[in-house]
Amino acid sequence: MKSFTNGAFGKVHVLRLDRGDYLLESIEAFIREQNITNAVVLSGIGTFDCCSLYMVLTTDFPVKKHFAKWENQPLELVSVDGVVASGIPHLHAVVSDCKGAYAGHLEYGCRISYLGEVVIAEIDGFNFERRLNEQGTNLLEDKV
Repeated sequence: MKSFTNGAFGKVHVLRLDRGDYLLESIEAFIREQNITNAVVLSGIGTFDCCSLYMVLTTDFPVKKHFAKWENQPLELVSVDGVVASGIPHLHAVVSDCKGAYAGHLEYGCRISYLGEVVIAEIDGFNFERRLNEQGTNLLEDKV
């Protein structure tokens, strides 16, 4: 385990996503427009009519992934959270329908059907980056 203790919250942004907006694509565009390098996505809620998540299927290497996709199906976006390092978000999501809840890595193509709200808090005092270890795992590091 490694921990990073430093910094403080900077600006806090609340994004409103409208029908037809794409969640990950909108977050990435906002991060670029605002030149955000280090942040946490604290909250994300809303509704989807299309969604793609990937889940890890193995406990060893190489990692095998399962891509779950929903097309033109109503889903509740229960949660989105994660870390933005070097301007790149690593986000996980929980979605649900009337049969159950599903969680995984947020992928492109998750389209808002009614509304979406996301809270992003910038973090001052860190200089995060990601680096690959020997197994290909993308590790979070602080360059400070």
